[in-house]
Amino acid sequence: MPSPNKIAIIGLGYVGLPLAIEFGRQYQVLGFDINKNRIEELRKGEDHTKEADVDDLNEVLVSKNLSLSSHLEDLKDCNIYIITVPTPIDQFKAPNLGLLLKATAMIGTVLKKGDIVIYESTVYPGCTEEDCVPVLEKTSGLKFNHDFYCGYSPERINPGDKVNTLTKIRKVTSGSTPEIADAIDSLYKSIITAGTHKASSIKVAEASKAIENAQRDLNISFVNELSLIFDRMNIDTNDVLDAASTKWNFLKFKPGLVGGHCIGVDPYYLAHKAESLGYHPQVILSGRRVNDNMGMFIANKVIKLMIKKGHKIDGARALILGITFKENCPDIRNSRVIDIYKELIQFGLVVDIYDPHAQKEKVEEEYGVALQEELNQKYDTIILAVAHEEFKHLDYKMLKYGQKAVIFDTKSFLDRSLVDARL
Repeated sequence: MPSPNKIAIIGLGYVGLPLAIEFGRQYQVLGFDINKNRIEELRKGEDHTKEADVDDLNEVLVSKNLSLSSHLEDLKDCNIYIITVPTPIDQFKAPNLGLLLKATAMIGTVLKKGDIVIYESTVYPGCTEEDCVPVLEKTSGLKFNHDFYCGYSPERINPGDKVNTLTKIRKVTSGSTPEIADAIDSLYKSIITAGTHKASSIKVAEASKAIENAQRDLNISFVNELSLIFDRMNIDTNDVLDAASTKWNFLKFKPGLVGGHCIGVDPYYLAHKAESLGYHPQVILSGRRVNDNMGMFIANKVIKLMIKKGHKIDGARALILGITFKENCPDIRNSRVIDIYKELIQFGLVVDIYDPHAQKEKVEEEYGVALQEELNQKYDTIILAVAHEEFKHLDYKMLKYGQKAVIFDTKSFLDRSLVDARL
């Protein structure tokens, strides 16, 4: 492996930007993104994702270790390329590798002998060598493991988490030859204070990413199913979990909406690969079905509570608090809050969404919904969907339209005396 004369980070989102900053402390780094507006934003020392410390960003920019570009020509003098573009699912829950393969083809046009391409985007086992490498060979005219090399190091960014940041989370690494694996491991070890784990192969590293999120998805689906059962028994699920967690080996997962770019997506990548090999996964997909239906359950539960209190459903006003996929971050990717919104709309309610963290333009572009900029209405029902810290301090009595108004807490976040029911 060549010494890292210049590292290119392809994609400057939630994963790529923190990586570019950390590598930029020690190496020459080019942060590349095809979105020119994103480049201009970062050059001003701003970050709408709120994942980067702007002081750290400005420090590496001023030091000239980190440069930013959206021009392909600027990639030519790099010799290590780290691809961090999104890998979502399509409307049929199938992996969408469009952005990944487009970025791969682009890198292939500038690839030189001795260069290394490292993938951090979440994929199914085998994707790097079976899907990406052929594109690199075709566009570059070079031969894999002879002229250029590859590696895979799954991202472990936890959006909104200011404690478990990039350098404090142990990193899995891998490479296409034993020598390249050692070199890639050393490269990441130079910035990851928590250390690294060198996997035995690229496929093993890819699989580790897929199962760590599938495992969490299944654990949450279990407690979500429990909440469906306990609802029919008029038992509070959180009371049950509190009691059960008094045993030392009980894992206290909480029920809720499962969205985002990892937990709600990665299991489908694993299932896709399994099905391509002739195995139809039972447990993984059953967990996905439970979690994907929670928005509908919450909306229907709210409607039943409203009917019980004597509300006229058609035309009633509803407020959903939060649209991001998790608390205290602006990330709206694959947010399942929209499922609650759509279901309530079908019942004939007039629904507002308020979220101080989400970008209004992005929500409108992604979901076709206009966010409320301020809370100046009264509502027949209020649904706390995301546990943003700001929502702890709202005056819920002022937001309620009379004593009959229903408050439903999906996160068990609010004081129990304030709510009519919780998930």
